[in-house]
Amino acid sequence: DGCGHTVLGPESGTLASINYPQTSPNSTVCEWEIRVKPGQRVQLKFGDFDIDDSDSCHSSYLRVHNGIGSTRTEIGKYCGFGFQMDGLITSKSNEVTVQFMSGTHTSGRGFLAAYSTTDKSDLITCLDNASHFSEPEFNKYCPAGCVIPFADISGTIPHGYRDSSSLCMAGVHAGVVSNTLGGQINVVISKGIPYYEGSLANNVTSKVGPLSTSLFTFKTSGCYGTLGMESGVIPDSQITASSILEWSDQTGQVNIWKPENARLKRVGPPWAAFISDEHQWLQIDLNKEKRITGIITTGSTLAEYYYYVSAYRILYSDDAQKWTVYREPGMDKDKIFQGNTELYQEVRNNFIPPIIARFFRINPLKWHQKIAMKVELLGCQFSMGRAPKITVPPPPQNKNDDKNDVFSDDFIHSVKTSLQTDKTTFTPEIKNTTVTPSVTKDVALAAVLVPVLVMVFTTLILILVCAWHWRNRKKKTEGTYDLPYWDRAGWWKGMKQFLPTKSAEHEETPVRYSNSEISHLRPREVPTMLQTESAEYAQPLVGGIVGTLHQRSTFKPEEGKEASYADLDPYNSPIQEVYHAYAEPLPITGPEYATPIIMDMSSHPSTPLGIPSISTFKAAGNQAPPLVGTYNKLLSRTDSTSSAQVLYDTPKGQPGPGAADELVYQVPQSVAHSTGSKDE
Repeated sequence: DGCGHTVLGPESGTLASINYPQTSPNSTVCEWEIRVKPGQRVQLKFGDFDIDDSDSCHSSYLRVHNGIGSTRTEIGKYCGFGFQMDGLITSKSNEVTVQFMSGTHTSGRGFLAAYSTTDKSDLITCLDNASHFSEPEFNKYCPAGCVIPFADISGTIPHGYRDSSSLCMAGVHAGVVSNTLGGQINVVISKGIPYYEGSLANNVTSKVGPLSTSLFTFKTSGCYGTLGMESGVIPDSQITASSILEWSDQTGQVNIWKPENARLKRVGPPWAAFISDEHQWLQIDLNKEKRITGIITTGSTLAEYYYYVSAYRILYSDDAQKWTVYREPGMDKDKIFQGNTELYQEVRNNFIPPIIARFFRINPLKWHQKIAMKVELLGCQFSMGRAPKITVPPPPQNKNDDKNDVFSDDFIHSVKTSLQTDKTTFTPEIKNTTVTPSVTKDVALAAVLVPVLVMVFTTLILILVCAWHWRNRKKKTEGTYDLPYWDRAGWWKGMKQFLPTKSAEHEETPVRYSNSEISHLRPREVPTMLQTESAEYAQPLVGGIVGTLHQRSTFKPEEGKEASYADLDPYNSPIQEVYHAYAEPLPITGPEYATPIIMDMSSHPSTPLGIPSISTFKAAGNQAPPLVGTYNKLLSRTDSTSSAQVLYDTPKGQPGPGAADELVYQVPQSVAHSTGSKDE
């Protein structure tokens, strides 16, 4: 009466004391006899061991023996609270006896252990989870019997399972291993996700889980794709049933719940049987042999019709005449699959090993109110290259060896015949839905990040190039004398280096006045008007006074209000503190002379004979660019007291006209000079 959770498989299993993980009751005993194939040995691994040792293993203990029965020999006797047994206990034969004794005690959980044959060197127990292992990927062997009520898992495929979940129990939920047989798992650790979904699969309920630092998933051979019920690859004509529910509602409308309605996730009613009994079935023709690895079912999915199937059997056939009921290897009973517990939830069951057949039939055994369901089949194409490994079950132990040999030969022959029926169906395999995210996540991440980074860097480069071109274009569009309002003096200083100097290619543009413009002047005022003071300022940028401005000017700026055509004497205007946008003074090294004025005086009646119509003079050093002024401006700057005989200005700071040897201008000596004088 001291036996707890127990599953004894042909190659592995799990055993625990009664009431584990709670305190085991007093005065109980349990004995397990374990047998594996002849020639094999048994290894025992403890996942938890907590037995009272107050009396030095006298009344409470765990004892392991080689062999079974009276001939058995003791391997060891164990007790202790939180006893850690890192190694494995190995037998000397294919038989082992495990005996548990519980005396009088007040605490102690008892024990949980797993066993397997010695060729499974990576055996773990049902209590191991992903956090117990540091490798990012590893292979372990799960024993049979890991669907235990005291272990929890969170998550589902293909997203993965929370790292706190039991590895082997999650493997059963994912359909990687069988709870009856156990098996090998290939685990991959990945980064955790914020939320883990819950689901029901293979009689294991996965709970909703919160955020974790890591998760794990399983690598498989990859045969878990849908076979065409939902997508419509399987036509309606290949879906049949034993009976069809047909009825009229209150409005008189006839409702027919036909077999083709049994497509998972399709909106509308499901398939329903007319009679609800254990002889009803839903049949699917796959058109050719397929490798079927699982099935997903739901109820009616209609709230007003609370119908669903809670348990069913699976039958399969190659010709739709001779049917085989699905059984797990080594079992002599039909496997009963757990169905739905309500009408909406999708419930998955996997076939280990897979079913290889063309015709697939579902036989409901239990239901709620009426037999109604929607289904989808999981699997892949079947071909010789992907044929499953065939394990021949051991023949029954009896004395008739000849019959055993005939049975084995017939079985092997039937397997070979089945494999030869589909030699031409070499179709691509459907990808596995349980592949770990880490297998494809790096490739997908790189495929996304590389183009994004290239686009980002390309965009930055284009922005910089456009900004550079825009800045240069802005600089080019700004006039030489168009001063910014925020820093006029500083801007002028910075732009002086860009001002071109006079060269042979850029001749001075003279200011010419026609006869009509000066005809009203008195003869004495004409030469006087040509005299100018030495100026150090550029012409003010005032519209209406100067028609055209060249690169440089030496006219003196007005002091006061802005001049107009009506104001002929802006220098006598009252001084007002008005800021004018004048350029900075010319450089010290530049010339300080007025721009030459070329006038045609030949038609003026008061002009002395012999005065040249074109006069030129040259300044020392570089000549500043010319300035074209207006007649009104010249009038405002004419000195009426100047001599009518002096037609040219003198350099600033130089002696008067009397010192001819120090002047750099050619000054006419008499009226009789040639009219065709040129620059020197």
